[in-house]
Amino acid sequence: MSLRYQEIFEYNKKWIAEKLAGDPEFFSKMSLDQKPEFLFIGCSDSRADPEEITGLDLGQVFVHRNISNIVNPIDLNVKSVIEYGIENLNIKHIIVCGHYGCGGIGAAMKQEGIGKNSPWLQIIKDIYRIHQPELAAIEDEGMRYDRLVELNVLEQCENVLEMDCVKNKYYFSKYPAVYGWVYDMKTGKIIDLNVDYKSFFKKIQGESPSTFRRALRRVKNIFKNG
Repeated sequence: MSLRYQEIFEYNKKWIAEKLAGDPEFFSKMSLDQKPEFLFIGCSDSRADPEEITGLDLGQVFVHRNISNIVNPIDLNVKSVIEYGIENLNIKHIIVCGHYGCGGIGAAMKQEGIGKNSPWLQIIKDIYRIHQPELAAIEDEGMRYDRLVELNVLEQCENVLEMDCVKNKYYFSKYPAVYGWVYDMKTGKIIDLNVDYKSFFKKIQGESPSTFRRALRRVKNIFKNG
């Protein structure tokens, strides 16, 4: 059912009244500060709203969304969100959530672009190429499509884990935890891809312990002198 522009403001008035009826100080308390424990990196698709599918409320989840939930290491937008989330908000959990039926994934599979977003989708096309043997072995096109959605989430989780701010924070405080999810719009279910972030951090630490010892000293000095 379509919603007229003006109806949004009417809904807003009703929503305000409902919140105040439950707690007269709801908005005054909400305006003071935010202390979310979750950072949700999701797709911009209008059918995959993070608060709606998780049941989390205002103030409980910090959100970043873009086409196909990409965590591009050179994207200052998502990089700033992650850094601010873990350093300023003390986020404990980072969730990368894709969804089956993602238009960006579908366009990349067909080697198509979406207007000016074509360079953005090159990231997914590269993932498709890297995992070509596995994907080519899946005869059913729908299943191959779903698997690329999952592989994209896993690759983006690895990009999160590779970020220096995430690694430094983890070795200092043992968080954030990093999760990879896929939302199934046909059933409403969230599927956990069981990202083994602890083993990833342990492996990286084992390969270059001196790097992380230096990083830890820097972080500790910041906290000590701050």
